[in-house]
Parts: sequence; C-alpha cells; structure tokens
Amino acid sequence: KSAVNGKTVATLIEADLDYKAMCEYARTEGGPALREMTIHQRAFKIKFLAKYLIERKEEFYELSTQTGATRQDSWIDIEGGIGTMFTLSSKSRQELSDLPFHVEGGVQRLSRGGTFVGQHICVPKRGVGIHINAFNFPVWGMLEKLAPCIIAGVPCIVKPSPVGSYLAHAVFKSMVESGLLPDGSIQFIAADKPGDLFDHLISQDTVSFTGSAKTGQKLKAHPNIINQNIPFNLEADSLNCSILGPDVSPDMEEFRLFIKEVASEMTVKTGQKCTAIRRTI
Repeated sequence: KSAVNGKTVATLIEADLDYKAMCEYARTEGGPALREMTIHQRAFKIKFLAKYLIERKEEFYELSTQTGATRQDSWIDIEGGIGTMFTLSSKSRQELSDLPFHVEGGVQRLSRGGTFVGQHICVPKRGVGIHINAFNFPVWGMLEKLAPCIIAGVPCIVKPSPVGSYLAHAVFKSMVESGLLPDGSIQFIAADKPGDLFDHLISQDTVSFTGSAKTGQKLKAHPNIINQNIPFNLEADSLNCSILGPDVSPDMEEFRLFIKEVASEMTVKTGQKCTAIRRTI
C-alpha cells in the first residue's frame, strides 16, 4: 500500500519458486560468465550500470514517494546507492589487479635458499551471494551489496524486504534492461520469507543479511548454514550517540553543527537508519 494515500502500489502473488534452480543457474551461468572477465572489466560494468541508473533516477524518486519517503530521504537511498557503485568501481580499478583474480602482496620466501616460496592470490568463490535486505533502504541496501559481489566475480540473488520492494524491483528491472550484466549474474526474489532457499546453499555460497538482530540470528542458526559452514554476515542496527564536549557554548560553531546534525539524523528516514543518532549527550 502507498504510505501517501493507501492505494495499492504493487501486489505480491503466491508462487512456488524453485530456489534450487535459481542457485544452480547463478552458479552454472552467471558465475562462469563473470569469472571470464578481469576485475577491472567487472568494475567497469558496475560503473556503466551506475550511469544507466542515474539517468533514470527521477522514475525512482517518483516511486519512492509511495514508500513515505521525502526527497531528502530518497536522495540518500537512490543517489546514495548509485554513488556507492561509482565509488566501489573506482576503488577496485585503482587498488585491485586487472586480472580475473587479485594478486595480493609480493612473493614470500618460506625457505632459506628460496626453494620454497608463497604467493597470495584471491580468486572468486564458485557460489552465489544471497542478499537479504532491510525495509528502510530498498535501493542503497541492494546496490551496496550487489556491486562488490559482481566486481568479485560472484553472481547474486537479491531478496528485499516486502515493504518497499516495488522500488527495489524497479531499479533491479532497469539493471536487467540495461543488458550490461551476463545472464544469471543477478536474480531477484519478491517474497515475504526466503522459503527453503537456505536448504539449497553450498559451502561456496555466502549470505549477507541486514535487518533485526533477532531475525538475523535465527537465519544464521539454520542447520544448513552451520553444516556447510557458509559465511553469514549479519548487519543489525547499532545504538549510536553524539556527544558534545562540556567546553562548547551555544555561541560556538561546534554547538550549531551539533544541533544541525542531530536534527538531521533524527528526521532523515524518520531516524530509521542503522547509522542514525539515537542518543545525545
């Protein structure tokens, strides 16, 4: 429902999704296609994808209004998310090898005569990245995980929160329509819960979860996650505070900045950000 007028914006329909087939498609089609490219080629794909999305930002702004977000709220979510893609692309091309893998550091001599040496090489995992995102940032939350995953040569499956998922879907649809990414490199799940998705994960897969600590801990304890030793990254909200020193008086610039930033953090996204200031001292 629209947060503005209560009208229906999108509808989730009941469907029997084949999660096993989705995972296999990512591993057998998306993964190999991404691994054929160098890191810089994959990073350029993310840069061009960001340019494609920024040209269509007004479409996303209009839809974002229905989630109850103001222009300022949406700016952080939409342009903030796209900006993350530009930054990650740039840093990857500056700091990582222009190879399908990344050579890390120099050759290490492990024996006195140099007959035994070692070299660190970072290679893409042969699995799929599962991204379960929170309701408050349908765009930024999706793009900040998707970009590094693709640059690393790993396909991903995105599952946004049902609330506002229509905005995430609109951005995702544009990414598919751009034709910039290989088939199978990105997939989208529009569902309330991930169903039996976790049952089909293997040790080469990864899970990135953003949301409540309670839900994250429940998912992290899934038997297959434990049995397969699948990496699970849990990002939950923190209790952030802003502290003003006792030596600051109301006539000082620091006092004005303090009031400005606290007010901004309390009101942008109505304070529903993992980085929001929740205590002031």
